Amino acid sequence: MRILIAGGAGYIGSVLVPKLVARGYDVDVLDLLWFGNNLPADVRVMRRDVLDITQDELKGYDQVLFLAGLSNDPMADYSPGKNFVFNAASPAYLAYIAKRAGVRRYIYASSCSVYGYTENELFDESSPAVSTYPYGISKLQGEFAALQLQDDKFSVIALRKGTVCGYSPRMRLDLVINTMFKTALTANVITVNNPSIWRPILAIQDAANAYIRAIECAMEISGTFNIASGNYTLGELADYVSEALRDFLGLQPKLDIKHLTDVRNYKVSYEKAQTRLGYKPAHDVRSIVKDLVDHRHLFSDFNDPRFSNIATFKRQDGIPQVAVPKLLAV
Repeated sequence: MRILIAGGAGYIGSVLVPKLVARGYDVDVLDLLWFGNNLPADVRVMRRDVLDITQDELKGYDQVLFLAGLSNDPMADYSPGKNFVFNAASPAYLAYIAKRAGVRRYIYASSCSVYGYTENELFDESSPAVSTYPYGISKLQGEFAALQLQDDKFSVIALRKGTVCGYSPRMRLDLVINTMFKTALTANVITVNNPSIWRPILAIQDAANAYIRAIECAMEISGTFNIASGNYTLGELADYVSEALRDFLGLQPKLDIKHLTDVRNYKVSYEKAQTRLGYKPAHDVRSIVKDLVDHRHLFSDFNDPRFSNIATFKRQDGIPQVAVPKLLAV
């Protein structure tokens, strides 16, 4: 099977692509390479914008995955215009030409951010998506556009992922558990902006396995699927991260608890993905922290802007970045 992954050199793609190659798939990657290329040397990588790809270039692919776009709220807030182009227009265009080229399945990287702010409810895929901020709106638009193309010859799957965390060769330190890990090691503190806020957390290994389940499920399956490893309050996350660091590294970071307003608050059910895709999460906060601990020597330079999406995005515009502290000896 031939697979094209747009954004395949990114945080998730750098974990997913080697898994797909190991399973015998013929994988090509389309990526602007803002964060470099950490993929195996034998993977073909095209440095192209999604909107420059033609229908003819997609002929011969069995499945197309869209992992590209601007990946979080800070990037979307910094440049709402580019956010809507990269997260809404680009995936809509790619789905459209993929279908015309005879591709059998299109998989879109959506986000649980589409749910916005909820009050003590467990949301499933039929719950209202009420985000009023650029990132959540754009992800819902991209999802909606792709799903409109679904028919009996063109499967469309949108994975609404929780906040992905853990180690990737294309590392990020701007994700909640990864950030807690970084500040614990650099400043011996974990800051919690609001301990009562809920987040679905997704270990990056579970995320990669969810995409594999989507690729390998029956072709008649289409639709949206919530994907998470578990639901946690931010206060819980801080406690679990702190406990894991104590056990694995002998650290006892201080907790800095604030009570700031947040625009996102949601917990999700992923029962549909378990039932229809065969997705079964295998990780929790402790195993995510263990993953970071085991690989920490590979991302110890916290000054590297590639570890922060917004820092790299601003760097594209020539805005200087502020240095962050060096890693504490552990």
